[in-house]
Amino acid sequence: MMRCPNCQSKDIGKIGTNQYYCWNCFVEMSISQGKLSLHQVEEDGSLSSLDDLFEEQDLQLDGT
Repeated sequence: MMRCPNCQSKDIGKIGTNQYYCWNCFVEMSISQGKLSLHQVEEDGSLSSLDDLFEEQDLQLDGT
C-alpha cells in the first residue's frame, strides 16, 4: 500500500493516471519513471513543487 511521504498517511486517492492525492495533508502526487513528485495545491489552483523538501530516497518507489 502506498503511503504519503509527507505525512505517512495511507489515505491516498487516485485522481488521474499516475496521479494521487493525500486526503490527510492535501498534497498531490504524481508518478513518473518510478519516482514520486509532490505538489501543494495553491488557492488559485496552481501547483507548487514540494520535491526539494524531501531526500531523493524518500521519493523513490520501492515496488509500490
